[in-house]
Amino acid sequence: MYNPPAFREQRTEVLRDAIRSHPLATLITSGSAGLIANVLPFNLRVTAQGDLLCAHLAKANDQLVDLRHGAQALVIFQGPQAYITPSWYPTKKQHGKVVPTWNYVIVQVRGVPKIRDDRDWLFDQLSELTSAHESKRREPWYVNDAPSDFIEGQLKGIIGLEIPIDHIEGKWKVSQNQPMENRIGVVEGLLIDGKKALGAEVKSRANGD
Repeated sequence: MYNPPAFREQRTEVLRDAIRSHPLATLITSGSAGLIANVLPFNLRVTAQGDLLCAHLAKANDQLVDLRHGAQALVIFQGPQAYITPSWYPTKKQHGKVVPTWNYVIVQVRGVPKIRDDRDWLFDQLSELTSAHESKRREPWYVNDAPSDFIEGQLKGIIGLEIPIDHIEGKWKVSQNQPMENRIGVVEGLLIDGKKALGAEVKSRANGD
């Protein structure tokens, strides 16, 4: 993707945190049927051999044809985003040389997927994914809460996907190319509009974090 130096994010932990915070991603492959895209929730596994993205999809999903043939995958994680009005820039009143833009956080991952069709792997992936999103709830739901025969039936209809991360790239377009007074204006504007997550990103970059 187009990624000017001012917007590049290369810190491993920051990229990992973005994936964990925004796990619903777009999986894109190109094969005999052309480009195919599906939206899947992923969980990130950090291993001694490298980071892995894990997911599952329906066995009836057409994208499995390309995945089984070893097609390279592009996985796009979209973080907080918002329209930025030039009205938030103090420099608008000074010289008027400002235009609207869009601020956003995005992580792109590339790798060659591996199909995982063993029952235990699938059960572990479902449990891991569920626990990540249920653990903070007052009454968390666990996979074992459902009848075992029901879960076994569900497992027969899906297949696992494991993507070793060969390349990862982050883009934090959060007003780094604006003077400090405009960055502060963006933070204030986003907070008023309720876009707290992106406002925090802009503030963090303005502080050099």
